[in-house]
Amino acid sequence: MNPKIAQLHDRLRELHGRTRDTPLFNPVFQLGLDFSRQLESGEIGLKEIDGLVSALECEGLLARAQKLDRMLSPMEPEANLDVFRQDADDFAAFADKWRHPLIHVVFTAHPTFLLTPAQSRAVAQAASDGQVNGDNVCTAPHERTQITLDSEHDAAMAAMSRAQHARDRIVRTLFETARESYPGEWKTLSPMPVRLATWVGYDMDGRTDIGWNTSIRYRLSEKAERLSGYAASLAEVAPAIAARLAAAAEHTGQMAALFARDLSDPALLGQSANALTSDHPDKLVSLSPVVAELEAAAQDADDETAIALLTVAAAMKADGLGMGWIHFRVNSSQLHNAIRRRLDPESKLDLSSQAALGAIRQAVQQARPLRTNFAALAIESSTAIRQFLAMQQILKHIDADAPIRMLIAECEQPQTVLAALYFAKLFGIDDKVDVSPLFETETALEHGGRFLDALLAEDEYRAYARQRGRVCIQTGFSDAGRFVGQIPASLAIERLQGRFADAMKANGLTDVAALIFNTHGESMGRGAHPASMKDRMEWPLSPWARRRFVRAGIRLEPEVSFQGGDGYLWFGTPELALATLTRIAENPPGQADPAVPTDQFYRRTDLSLDFYRAIRRVQNMHLVSATYSRAITAFGLGLLNDTGSRKSRRQSDLAADRKMSLRQIRAIPHNAILQQLGYPVNVIAGFGTAADTNREDIAALLSESKRGQQLVRLLRSADALASIKTVAAYGELFNSAYWASRPYRGTEEHLTDACLSLAEYLTKDDRIGAFRRLASRLRVDAMHLHKLMAAIPGGLRGPDGEWGAPLADREHKRRSIGVLQALRLALLQHMFLKAVQVPVFSRSNDVSREDVLEMVFTLRIEDALAQLRRAFPTSFPSIGDFAVDEASDYPDGGDSGYQAIRREFIDPIEQAYALVLRIGTAIANEFGAHG
Repeated sequence: MNPKIAQLHDRLRELHGRTRDTPLFNPVFQLGLDFSRQLESGEIGLKEIDGLVSALECEGLLARAQKLDRMLSPMEPEANLDVFRQDADDFAAFADKWRHPLIHVVFTAHPTFLLTPAQSRAVAQAASDGQVNGDNVCTAPHERTQITLDSEHDAAMAAMSRAQHARDRIVRTLFETARESYPGEWKTLSPMPVRLATWVGYDMDGRTDIGWNTSIRYRLSEKAERLSGYAASLAEVAPAIAARLAAAAEHTGQMAALFARDLSDPALLGQSANALTSDHPDKLVSLSPVVAELEAAAQDADDETAIALLTVAAAMKADGLGMGWIHFRVNSSQLHNAIRRRLDPESKLDLSSQAALGAIRQAVQQARPLRTNFAALAIESSTAIRQFLAMQQILKHIDADAPIRMLIAECEQPQTVLAALYFAKLFGIDDKVDVSPLFETETALEHGGRFLDALLAEDEYRAYARQRGRVCIQTGFSDAGRFVGQIPASLAIERLQGRFADAMKANGLTDVAALIFNTHGESMGRGAHPASMKDRMEWPLSPWARRRFVRAGIRLEPEVSFQGGDGYLWFGTPELALATLTRIAENPPGQADPAVPTDQFYRRTDLSLDFYRAIRRVQNMHLVSATYSRAITAFGLGLLNDTGSRKSRRQSDLAADRKMSLRQIRAIPHNAILQQLGYPVNVIAGFGTAADTNREDIAALLSESKRGQQLVRLLRSADALASIKTVAAYGELFNSAYWASRPYRGTEEHLTDACLSLAEYLTKDDRIGAFRRLASRLRVDAMHLHKLMAAIPGGLRGPDGEWGAPLADREHKRRSIGVLQALRLALLQHMFLKAVQVPVFSRSNDVSREDVLEMVFTLRIEDALAQLRRAFPTSFPSIGDFAVDEASDYPDGGDSGYQAIRREFIDPIEQAYALVLRIGTAIANEFGAHG
């Protein structure tokens, strides 16, 4: 450890000791004050703080590599491939085991690109090489590049490519195993261990920057890349087929280039559309003939050649003419607007009514396919209908084989699903499109069971499900965790999954598969259990839920998301990709033993249901509380880096910032702010309070139940990093009394005026009260939690047994996070002091000096700096720019002070804020992920 960091750890440990004598003493804030005094006195500068931040950044990057290593080891490819070398009693059993995917893996574009590309590569390589305790990751530059939709798509495709190669190695191993064990039958094996998909470039929910031509361009570029990959794999074993695929790849690339142009020009659109839709000798829209050709050739080939041919054929059957399947996504409101145009143009119908259900049901029955073209797509104004038109064009002219998912966000009634089915039938693609409602809102989770009962009772929907061979739903752990807390969300989703199995059985749909797409992030607050890969796989689809389907005779198709840059790390190198798929195979999420006795957590619903409801009440209390909302939004989103191309919230003015609602902030930044403030409220809050009236019984249930133990492991992991003192420390920045008292003893006389200005400005500020009330509420709840954990055998400190260690090097990590928080507190104080010392300037563009101060307090630093630079410009026309003969003594340099203002105030604010954001990355790394 860096010697300076070690000294700071010791100092923080010493300060923590003072809380025994003075319970309200805040060691994190005091260390921040230590730093602040040194910084304002000139004893240290921003350069020295930069050095400390760099050392702690290194620790954070190592923490990310260590987590991958802990979750995925072993990394050695042969050790992982050995998992797939196990045969079965007979070929039929072996073939059936690998006939269906163990899991569908979906690469999404969630804004979780926390690390720079260089940092991501360094972390992934360190984990792959087992070099997770050195400083090899620390050389990666921290400078951030702009994140665009194209860069997100490129990153997703790179991760998918590594996943494809890992799957190919697994498939090849399966063929080799089958050849050894079943020499007469192995060539008929059709393995598909994993299916890949993406929605990057196809997700329209909450986005206006993705046009239909963007989706078409991406689909074409993906097709070109995949065809090139197939051709390369077949170059030696089937050169004639490889040549045809390479020609098709080149033709597809040319089409992608056409659709990259500005197609608002009708002439260019017509040219591009006609080129794509016309016949061409190199145009390929189905791989079925190629797959048949490869499988036929394999029958007469030698074993090594046959394995190579069959491995490519298996990849083609899994991915089709793309890098994987694609998911389009729209919001339910967009579908409602679209269906009204067709059925209710005067908006007289309540879409949640039985009358609307009957009208949409009749429309589905009467729908007849309509032909469309790219011109119809170009002029369509409805977002939802555009999606269906784009899907039709993709299926007609790009890939006729691979089905497409239509995800519906905020779906709370069966009418919405039937509306989607209507448009699928209207455009003749209902045989290739899987409509999937997303359950993530409070209403959807509470009434989801009745929703599914009603939807699956519809004759038209059941016929559609049988045509497709599956019923699809999506669950959202991220938003659900924001609305009701992560633990109640998981339990509510689990119950919904059980109701899904019941509804399928009750409506005679046991002959089709149940596809459950569980979307969760990489952090504890967004549904990723950090304790082990087993817990990670079981958290979104528990053994109890799986058994409901197994006992009903329903085949499960589990699907999970790997979201954004944080999620792509699992596939950051070929070794990581193979290890990830291997650990999934060791913990297959679609399998369960139906004979296992029911866990006590589900038997003792008199305890577990009340426990769940009580936690949810506490979480809801926070969500609707003005105190919680004001504290969480005190700095706006200014503590967070930009981590994606999608905006985290709508633009707003200063007045709106002061009254910002948590519902204005998406789930990822909400959770990220909790990490930055030091306490994962949406994971921890309520767990202790909920058990207070029945602590001994709840403790016994949690310790005896496998599901209960899993809840406790999540809770302990979050609590190991949590600090209520840190939450309170941020409130003190807005404490008028602190600023008035800071120079009181005369130790910082040079700051007297600045401190008094801050004190006067903050006398009416409400943030200090909000933070103190929140910290008090969290402390009371934490005390109840401490009592509960003390009642659970080994719950407080047990390093082994059922609980496992909550965190490796727990105290070291807590101290490092504490030092990071203290450094940031000092930097924020530095920014506040610099801002308040900026000379008075005239009001411009309706922005006053007080407005700029508020921008700094809410960390809208770019806006604040723009206003200050406008008020104090340093770039002027020079007298030397003009060819004038007459001499002039003016300007004489008497008003050149703006350079000094820029140097003394504006530049330090900018430099300090850059360090604030780097600290945010380091803290998120210690928590395991952004958001």
